[in-house]
Amino acid sequence: MAIVTLPNKSVAVNPLKQSQALGASLAFLGLKGMIPLFHGSQGCTAFAKVVLVRHFREAIPLATTAMTEVTTILGGEDNIEQAILTLVEKSSPEIIGLCSTGLTETRGDDIERFLKDIRDRHPEISHLPIVFAPTPDFKGALQDGFAAAVESIVQEIPQPGTTRSEQVTILAGSAFTPGDLQEIKEIVTAFGLVPIFVPDIGASLDGHLDEEYSSVTTSGTTVAQLKEVGRSAFTIALGESMRGAARILEDRFNIPYEVFSELTGLEPVDEFIQALAILSSNPVPEKYCRQRRQLQDAMLDTHFYFGAKRISLALEPDLLWSMVKFLQSMGTQIHAAVTTTRSPLLEQLPIKSVTIGDLEDFEQLAVESDLLIGNSNLAAIAKRLSIPHYRLGIPIYDRLGNGHFTKVGYRGSMEVLFGIGNLFIDAEEARVKNFDENFVMGNR
Repeated sequence: MAIVTLPNKSVAVNPLKQSQALGASLAFLGLKGMIPLFHGSQGCTAFAKVVLVRHFREAIPLATTAMTEVTTILGGEDNIEQAILTLVEKSSPEIIGLCSTGLTETRGDDIERFLKDIRDRHPEISHLPIVFAPTPDFKGALQDGFAAAVESIVQEIPQPGTTRSEQVTILAGSAFTPGDLQEIKEIVTAFGLVPIFVPDIGASLDGHLDEEYSSVTTSGTTVAQLKEVGRSAFTIALGESMRGAARILEDRFNIPYEVFSELTGLEPVDEFIQALAILSSNPVPEKYCRQRRQLQDAMLDTHFYFGAKRISLALEPDLLWSMVKFLQSMGTQIHAAVTTTRSPLLEQLPIKSVTIGDLEDFEQLAVESDLLIGNSNLAAIAKRLSIPHYRLGIPIYDRLGNGHFTKVGYRGSMEVLFGIGNLFIDAEEARVKNFDENFVMGNR
């Protein structure tokens, strides 16, 4: 059982966490024909857009209600109404995801009442789904906002119907990349199941070119598919943060669910594959048996480099849990762990302590580590401490291919093993080179 600590300081120095609104917008971007709408100032939207564009290197559709000093005082209903009508006129979205921000949450705008009144005044938009996620950025983090958006989606859109035995709902948390979701989709469909991903950033943010420009997302889970979620026979929640959404589906449609907290590493992937085999009543395809043997061989090849290494991580709770369990299975020691927000998983981590803090806390705790794991904001710390840095999380703005990176399944687990293992090899070669140079200089 880990001890969860919160540093006793009044400000965040070099923040680690991203805002809830950013997380909600990322979830909304996994729906087709979507444009996320931030209810706040233009700066709130601009900041989120910059982070997502730099990470995915894609055009990211985001809109804002453009609150000013005056409208903040008088109320934002007119801004929301005008923003929605403008989007309908200019972009023709199939669905709109509305996120609040710290500005409007502090004021206390009753957005759900605003939306009801706007629909009453404009029956021409009665067909348009508008999903609202409360995402104040003065508390919580990216993972919380992502989960809030998914919970709002499954609460609002799915409709009841006759259960389809082969259909499963996949609730994919913020810890999973577009490449991860593509790999999971391939695994699930190999068992003859028909998955509906909520959301599916694997289709919308996977780095593809469309024939023409669109001001809304061109791929992802459709509104029609979202309505069919109520007919699924089972819900698979990927990440502890998706448990709340899975419970909503269970309460609304009596759909059983199972939560998989991690899909990286031999044992977690075995459990996932076995669950799919039981759910589908189909045998495990031979290609996954071979991939499993490849992962076993990769673990044998790399364990010499992982054994007793001290690793420090700065990640969102779901991703932190997954990586800690995976790294410990390879014989490493968790030197320090810093995260962004509360989660039921934190106390269950098999380490001494975890800190909910910022990158200043992380830099102090990570001294004498052999490897740092976190987003690109750790690069400066890694340089100051002269410690190798494995990039993981959001944002990663100094590497290419973030939309395709895969860390789940047998193949994704091998990719992580080789990526980290190669860093250890480089570090060892650098130490030997420095020793040789110092030895030669000492003889002189």
